Amino acid sequence: MTDQLTQDERDTDLAPLLANGWAVVDGRDAIHKQFVFTNFVEAFGFMTKVALFAEKWNHHPEWSNVYKTVDVTLTTHDAGGLSALDVKLGAKMDTLAGG
Repeated sequence: MTDQLTQDERDTDLAPLLANGWAVVDGRDAIHKQFVFTNFVEAFGFMTKVALFAEKWNHHPEWSNVYKTVDVTLTTHDAGGLSALDVKLGAKMDTLAGG
């Protein structure tokens, strides 16, 4: 089982994600970000790349896609909130999106 982030980890590990457009979800121990691409193909390509890492790391995002927009929420359900897996996947998403 994966452990939730400690307060120190939240203060240090989440800071780069929050500075890069991720936001804490109100009423939930989760983070959210909206990625906007040039078109549907780019958005779907991003999701495909992320899916390979998500499957490899056995950590799957809550996400939706409408045309060129991908909305993502990250939390670790079996930990009951944010974990190091969310930080790792969020950082990988930012890299894959070019930011």
